[in-house]
Amino acid sequence: MWWQYLLVFFGALLFDIVPFPFPPAFTIMMFLQIIFQLNVWWVIVIGVAGSVLGRYILLLYTPFLAGKYLNTSKNSDIQFLGEKMNENKWKGQLFVLAYSLLPLPTTPLFLGAGISKLKAKYIIPAFLIGKFTSDTLALFLGEYAVENAEALLENAFSLQSIASLLLALVLLFCLFFIDWRTLIQTKKLVFNFKILK
Repeated sequence: MWWQYLLVFFGALLFDIVPFPFPPAFTIMMFLQIIFQLNVWWVIVIGVAGSVLGRYILLLYTPFLAGKYLNTSKNSDIQFLGEKMNENKWKGQLFVLAYSLLPLPTTPLFLGAGISKLKAKYIIPAFLIGKFTSDTLALFLGEYAVENAEALLENAFSLQSIASLLLALVLLFCLFFIDWRTLIQTKKLVFNFKILK
């Protein structure tokens, strides 16, 4: 039975370690909890631990990816954005907490934080609180979903799930193609599409 909880941990870790929009980690947690009839509280604790570790690893290797694939100008621009967020740590942490509570993919948030080389201590604690709260709600709502499995399958390609994916793509577009330094310093929206080396 312990190996099923290991699946929860590694499933959540793998869902949150990837650098592109992926289904939220709570989906694999909910799936495994339902399939194996696992204790929901253990699934939440173990799954959130895997998810946080996955996001931490993403935070660590993102600067390498950015250095390899993004040009110096775009790297500098996103690092500037991180410096601005780092100037007021409490506002930054409140933003991370609020963002983590919403049903939005956190991949763009962690890519931006990783590229801007924000320290993990400024993002992980707020993410942990938000993630624990939102995943707890999601897993308890999962019981309702089990009872209404047919409707859940129909909604897999619902307007809401498609909108969520589109929003993640828009956030990634904004992160990579907006000239953040110009926007923050001069209040002018400028796009730069030459971001790759």
